Amino acid sequence: MWNETGGTASVVNRAVGKQTGVWQESPLVGVDALLKKHQATASAAFKLSERPFLELVNVRGDSRDVAFVQAVQNVLGCPPPEKANTVARGNGYDMLWLGPDEWLVRSATAHDATRTAPLQAKLGAAFAGVFASAVDIGSGYTVLEISGTRTREVLSRGCPLDLHPKLFGDGQCAQSHYFKASMTLVPTGADSFDLVVRRSFADYFVKIMLDAAEPLMS
Repeated sequence: MWNETGGTASVVNRAVGKQTGVWQESPLVGVDALLKKHQATASAAFKLSERPFLELVNVRGDSRDVAFVQAVQNVLGCPPPEKANTVARGNGYDMLWLGPDEWLVRSATAHDATRTAPLQAKLGAAFAGVFASAVDIGSGYTVLEISGTRTREVLSRGCPLDLHPKLFGDGQCAQSHYFKASMTLVPTGADSFDLVVRRSFADYFVKIMLDAAEPLMS
């Protein structure tokens, strides 16, 4: 999407070409004012923010195929996790188990706007001659970060998963929903999570989550 207004949430990264500016726009541009208000008053109980423009690539392959596993390890620095709902971590990337032959790979940092899908390109090259695929989905999703002492309570108001830390903690992931919005949920600490959310639901997700969190903020 293009943006010419220069708002804080709407333009987080800009790369300028020779004659035209290339802009990356957060899907949360519509709730910029709401997010600023929340972050200005957020307490230790709960805070929501965005981790914009991370690379997100959907990977399909067969973990029984040695060539596929080696290709993944060569690029990411870790083999694909085979245990359901677990996360493998490598050279600046996380690989999330989504199914027996499907994973979501995400970068730890935002990618350079001047380069088109560098992670997809790396994986695509590594998969040459291998029965596997790597599809960039970064433009269709964003990653939200939530933290605070009451984060699990906020999540439990709209998520059906059992979020007790003894059952769901660091090193795990799960696909679920928050009220009517689908998400992939990744614990990142005792009281913190990353949430991979569809771009089309991003505004709704922020509004409904902040509304659910409000009674628990004090």
